[in-house]
Amino acid sequence: MDPMDIVGKSKEDASLPKATMTKIIKEMLPADVRVARDAQDLLIECCVEFINLISSESNEVCNKEDKRTIAPEHVLKALHVLGFGEYVEEVYSAYEQHKYETMQDSQRSVKMNTGAEMTEEEAAAEQQRMFAEARARMNGGGVSVPQPEQQLDTQQPNLQS
Repeated sequence: MDPMDIVGKSKEDASLPKATMTKIIKEMLPADVRVARDAQDLLIECCVEFINLISSESNEVCNKEDKRTIAPEHVLKALHVLGFGEYVEEVYSAYEQHKYETMQDSQRSVKMNTGAEMTEEEAAAEQQRMFAEARARMNGGGVSVPQPEQQLDTQQPNLQS
C-alpha cells in the first residue's frame, strides 16, 4: 500500500485506508455535497482517534474482568463508560447482522466445496483412469481408455459446444 494512501504522520501511527474512508464518507452524504480534502483527512483522523479511544477503554474493561481477549461485550461496555450509550443498541444490531452474514457466507462456502469434492473411491477411480490415459499416450495412443460414468451431469459443464 502506498504511504500516500494512508492518513497519518508516520508508519507507527494507526491509520485507515484513505480510499475506503473517502468512499464511506461520500456514501453518507447527499450526492450534491462535496467534501474538501482537508475535511476528509480530518474526518479520517477523528475516526482513528475514536477507534483508539474505544479500543483503549475496551482493553481496560477486559483487564478489569481478568480476561486476555477483548470480546464484543467489552466494546459495548466501553461505549457506555465513554458516554456513547445511545449507540450501543445500533452497534449491537450491526454486530449481530455481521455475525449472521458471516455465518451465511461460511455455510455457502461449505456447500460449494462439498458439491465439488469427490469421495475417496471416485478419486481413486479418476486417478486410475488418468494413469491409463497417460500410459496410452506414451505407448502411441492405440489403447482406448474407459471413461467413468458421471453421476451429476448437471454439475459438469459441456465443453464441446
